[in-house]
Amino acid sequence: MRIDVLGAVQAWHDDGRPINLGGPRHREVLGRLVAAQGRMVTTDTLIDDLWDEPPAGAVGALRTFVAALRRAIEPDRPPRTPPRVLVTSGTGYLLRLPRRAVDVHRFRDALAAARSSPDKAGGLGEALAWWRGPAYADLPDSAWVEQERRQLEELRLQSVELRADAFLASDAFLASDARLVSDARLVSGTHPQTGTFLASGDAAGLVAELGAHVAEHPWREPAWGLLARALHRAGRRAEALDTLRRARTMLVEQLGLDPSPRMRRLETDILNEGPDLDQPGEQDAAGSAATRTRLGPRTTVEVARTLALAGGDALVGSRRDRLAAIAAAERTGDVMLTARVIGAYDVPAIWSRADDPDQSRAVVAAAERTLRRIGADGPAALRARLLATVANESRSADTTGTALESAQAAAHAAEALARDLKDPALLAFALNGVFLHSFTRTGLAARRDAIGAELLTLTGRHELPAFEILGHLVRLQAASALGELDAATEHAEAAETLAAAHESPLVPVLTAWFRARVTAARSAEPGGPTAATAAAAYRAADQDLATAGMPGLHRGLLPLALLGLRLLHDRPAPTDPGLDWGPYLPWAAPLVLLAQDRVGEARDALRAAPEPPGDHMQEALWSLTARAAAVLDEPGIAARAATALRAARTEHAGAAGGMLTLGPVERYLAEAEACARGQAPNSR
Repeated sequence: MRIDVLGAVQAWHDDGRPINLGGPRHREVLGRLVAAQGRMVTTDTLIDDLWDEPPAGAVGALRTFVAALRRAIEPDRPPRTPPRVLVTSGTGYLLRLPRRAVDVHRFRDALAAARSSPDKAGGLGEALAWWRGPAYADLPDSAWVEQERRQLEELRLQSVELRADAFLASDAFLASDARLVSDARLVSGTHPQTGTFLASGDAAGLVAELGAHVAEHPWREPAWGLLARALHRAGRRAEALDTLRRARTMLVEQLGLDPSPRMRRLETDILNEGPDLDQPGEQDAAGSAATRTRLGPRTTVEVARTLALAGGDALVGSRRDRLAAIAAAERTGDVMLTARVIGAYDVPAIWSRADDPDQSRAVVAAAERTLRRIGADGPAALRARLLATVANESRSADTTGTALESAQAAAHAAEALARDLKDPALLAFALNGVFLHSFTRTGLAARRDAIGAELLTLTGRHELPAFEILGHLVRLQAASALGELDAATEHAEAAETLAAAHESPLVPVLTAWFRARVTAARSAEPGGPTAATAAAAYRAADQDLATAGMPGLHRGLLPLALLGLRLLHDRPAPTDPGLDWGPYLPWAAPLVLLAQDRVGEARDALRAAPEPPGDHMQEALWSLTARAAAVLDEPGIAARAATALRAARTEHAGAAGGMLTLGPVERYLAEAEACARGQAPNSR
């Protein structure tokens, strides 16, 4: 019989008759055994690969699939005779077929032969013609299928490039035979799924197909080099040089990579008509020395980091470009490349709510996939950066349950690895993750201050200005939470000085909010500014924040700040219907409804409000809950609020972010404790 998996899973008898393999599960069992390349696959492995959550009868179901496949594959096998193709072996099953009977095995063997003997590269054309689509195309996207597809697609692309490389080094490529191909075809041509380029058998066909190849797979640096060599040999030197410049731009802007030394040498050779232009590319026995992009994470990720600090549209674009770079890196199948690209975006983060939660979840998923592929024995520095990425992207306000616990564990694991490696930049990145997960309960401002202090010590010694700014902002927040406004002001000024020197325009946006928070606090003191002055300061700060590209910080912040200001002056909550309370609405709603004399609805809203998330605003939200519970005489809710707030008794509500204040926590705690004891409710 013959089995094909380079496309949909199909099988034929020796006489060419197609074999009806049955349903999707039957084909998946057969495909999984093909992927084992003649080795036994245990029953347990097959069950785990077929089902995410195996049913109770999984073993019986698997045996049914195997029995049906055996009947289809060997319909004439006499009863009670052992199968010859799909055989039982030990605790599992294997396929007993010659390698030439399975297209994917023939393909692997043809590629191995071409690698070991360049004169056999011409035979890759036939091998590439065996591809009818993505490998295992009709099977579900289970983990083993995706892994096989990635590996085989990488081998297919290597085959395409190896064949082109051999053709360029042969006498078959004659410059006089090269015909012009339009730029539009070079840029937008579609590479055939079969990968059988050189279909025309001449130089023009090679140039055209290589142009389409790099358009579809722009992250493959060797393909750009092949296209440049083909154009140069066709007498199109200027286009060859332009191709290399386009390659550099693509690698830098889309993937964040510097061109490899070989790519730079090729450009120099074309400029100087060097002697080695017609030589075949450097291929090692594994086919990866020159056929894979050299890792050197730099610019897309590095530029994205720079843009992130600039804020506004640049920050939004940097997040988009970062995700595109990660996706491109994953498509290469190179796990180390992917790890470097993911981990290189070590942009300091100051807020416990993500600006784009969906994007953050996608980054976390990519980092976790890459960690699994690297394994526990992978490079410690890459693992630490991936773990720190998981921690930094899994913001405490957006992550719950086991995912949050995993992120917190990732933060501390990254910190431990960074300390062992004695890498200051890595430790700063890891400490950022530890900071973002230091909101597991209220009252931890002193702990965050210690993190900020270590960041300042570390960055002061090793010239890490972005994380030095972060250290000052962390300490500003901690001092703000503790009501130490003079100390917080010193850190605000230090952060602003560094920001001016290192072009970080987001810092003044944040410190403007801090200064508004100070004005609000002073407005409650005798002889201080008026409440209207404080409200105007909040609104002015909000205008700059609105265009800073940080919706996770911006949404709901102004209404919450204005509510805090009103509470400082014992006034009811603002009821302007145009206010966007964002994520804080469930905890603000009871007080807003009370300000409108909608007592029943306020009580319902208070009872429906969930427990505040562990983020910068948890003391504020618990204080709002305490105030509403006291006013509405809800002793049970008041008792929960009091329990949550006791650890923060000496702190200021809402001030943990350094951007607003509701006043001392002690005030709200006292009201909640009084209500919980059954004393008369507060009438405010």
